[in-house]
Amino acid sequence: MIRKQDTNKARLQRHKRVRAKISGTTERPRLCVYRSNANISAQIIDDVNGVTLVSASSTEKDFTAYGGNKEAAREIGKKVAERALAKGIETVVFDRGGYVYHGRVQELAEGAREGGLKF
Repeated sequence: MIRKQDTNKARLQRHKRVRAKISGTTERPRLCVYRSNANISAQIIDDVNGVTLVSASSTEKDFTAYGGNKEAAREIGKKVAERALAKGIETVVFDRGGYVYHGRVQELAEGAREGGLKF
């Protein structure tokens, strides 16, 4: 009997492997990406203190467009960069969350760079 592979379980294993190597500090927090079929979200996290400093998501009320495409991902990247710069955060560590750096994840990263974040 052939069983379907659990892709989210494989993603979480990749994410754990990446998280063993990178961590967000107070000076350089971690930009974490979560992607679903219909939405995308990003958080800037200080792992030393265990707090989320900034977040942006396509599920917010003021975001009216469809959140499951590359244009939305770029807008969320710009929005998280704008909010981070308002709090004085300029450099971050990018955490792709176990996803391939391609498509919407790449667009979010490029949008954040356009917005002024350095990584």
